[in-house]
Amino acid sequence: RLFGCFSCRRSATDCYFTLLDKLHHCSIRGMPSAVPPNPGSTSLLSPEDKSTDEFLYPIALLIDELKNEDITTRLNAIKRLGTIALALGVERTRDELVPFLEDSLDDEDEVLLALATELGGFVEFVGGSEYAHVLLNPLQNLASVEETVVREKAVESLCTISKVLPKSSLEKHLLPLIKRLTGGEWFMNRSSACGVYAAAYASMKDLPEGRNDLLKQFPTLCRDDTPMVRRAAASNLAELVGVVEKEILVSKICPIFLQLSQDEQDSVRMLAVDVLIALEKRFSVSETKQHLLGPMRTLFNDKSWRVRYMFANNFVKISETAGPTVLNDDLVTAFVQLLKDNEAEVRSAAATQMPIFCKSLDSSIVIQRIIPAVKDLVTDGSQHVRAAVAQKISGLAPILGKMHTIDALLPCFLQLLKDEHSEVRLNLISQLDQVNQVIGIDLLSQSLLPAIVELAEDKQWRVRHAIIEYMPLLAKQLGVEFFNEKLGTLCMAWLGDSVFSIREAASENLRKLTEVFGVEWAETTLIPRVLPMSAHPNYLYRMTTLLAFTTIAGVVNVDLIKNKIVPTICGLVEDPIPNIRFNVAKALESLIPILATKARNEASGKPNMETVNEVLDKDIRPTLTKLNEDPDADVRYFAARAIMAAANVNQQPDSGPTAMAMDIASPERAATAKE
Repeated sequence: RLFGCFSCRRSATDCYFTLLDKLHHCSIRGMPSAVPPNPGSTSLLSPEDKSTDEFLYPIALLIDELKNEDITTRLNAIKRLGTIALALGVERTRDELVPFLEDSLDDEDEVLLALATELGGFVEFVGGSEYAHVLLNPLQNLASVEETVVREKAVESLCTISKVLPKSSLEKHLLPLIKRLTGGEWFMNRSSACGVYAAAYASMKDLPEGRNDLLKQFPTLCRDDTPMVRRAAASNLAELVGVVEKEILVSKICPIFLQLSQDEQDSVRMLAVDVLIALEKRFSVSETKQHLLGPMRTLFNDKSWRVRYMFANNFVKISETAGPTVLNDDLVTAFVQLLKDNEAEVRSAAATQMPIFCKSLDSSIVIQRIIPAVKDLVTDGSQHVRAAVAQKISGLAPILGKMHTIDALLPCFLQLLKDEHSEVRLNLISQLDQVNQVIGIDLLSQSLLPAIVELAEDKQWRVRHAIIEYMPLLAKQLGVEFFNEKLGTLCMAWLGDSVFSIREAASENLRKLTEVFGVEWAETTLIPRVLPMSAHPNYLYRMTTLLAFTTIAGVVNVDLIKNKIVPTICGLVEDPIPNIRFNVAKALESLIPILATKARNEASGKPNMETVNEVLDKDIRPTLTKLNEDPDADVRYFAARAIMAAANVNQQPDSGPTAMAMDIASPERAATAKE
């Protein structure tokens, strides 16, 4: 057999010609070779044998790679197992390749992980679902290795194969495999067994005895002495809940859930929360109250903060199907208790559930029982708790209405807006649109503006950057009049910030504000405030003018570009700072295609290239010609690039811009520009 060469560790390619005579009667004929034969070799084989030769050579090569000392080579060979299987055919794959793989599991974890992945899609290579059971043994071995990732992938592949197994294979092969894993000596076997039960149970629709066996074996895993096995059982019980019959839930699954919810390990008890949610989805309101209310109380009163955190983090899911009685009597009490928990992580998790949970409650209950706890969280000692509250408290405004929002929530807003940590203030400001819709901008602006000004002047530039990103949202919420009066000066001040990232973000902010307020606002309000910066004695302001105009050019019309932006940029051509001059060239290079595109799209879709040519001839080309004569090499380089862009604007590649650029730019720059 071809696989025999591994017993002596010889290369399969070395053994190939020796073995070829023994494989002379191979039934496969005429398939093309992936590796051409050596043209210098002399062959004594018949044409039929040469066909076999060409077919088996790549197979031998790939199999040889499976025993290569280099892990990368072995990994690549595993990923090409489908090629080997196709070449061997389904019968030899079952009889030779799969047993070979089963004996080759003493390898690195990366290789085993790849093998577990490949075997999950190997059913068609072994002859279909009728023969899929031959893959169970190697996957069982992979599900018993020490590395968790490999075991999980092997279990996933076992579940995939179990869905296509026929009834006879389920009873004869899969069920014994699960029994072997469940009764395994090492915890790895038993942990892997937990992941197969749900898929196996769903596949055994016509095997009631097999299902009964599974339901008898699973509780033994939940009572296992090893915590890792009980954790695996708890994490997979929720999936099993989704496939068993409803009558079985009460008689067999609920006792298991109750046992897990009282486990001595908190890592097991916290996983019981997911089982609780799965059971609630299957039960009616009355059944939930009858069978799950006790374990529910046990979990949210658990002594471990991790269990309480898991309960708080899933509170909305737990409350969705609880029913009004349990909701108002038990879950409201539990929620208030979690908001007042001793651990900050639990309070933060509960705060994130606040708006959605309160939507299912009457506003009077929210005011009487939830709001007092929220007021305590506003002054919580943990900044993370206050940040979580600030992120979600605005969602209570639509629930309470205008009057109660002003009375109960507005003082909380004021307190959070004065918080010493900028994250808290930013979280609140980012969600104020919901409050604005309820109480109006007048009341909101009285407390909002001081907080924004303070954030805008924060010593940490990242805080200033964050508030800039929220400015377009605030502008949409506050309106143009309020923005012009209160925040316009602030936006302009950011253009002169000492940090370039702030100046860049401020320029992008002007573009977004133009999209919000319109081109008319940009023409009457924005551009007149930016224009004086082009004559500022500090070169950074003049540089920012170029950046700002280039950024907003994409959202204004052709007339504004022609009459305001281009003349201002061209006016800086005589600037004494070379950086300004070559940024003029860069700005014009980016403006040219924008101007051309807008000219083609405006005027009801009719081309308006006369305007473009007028701007090019009157302002842009003279400016670029002057920059081409600049003594600074960098200025000439960027001017040459802009000249080429101007020459190509009318799609006339033969107009000869390259020659002009070559005369003025340095040879190195010219070569780069031409390329």
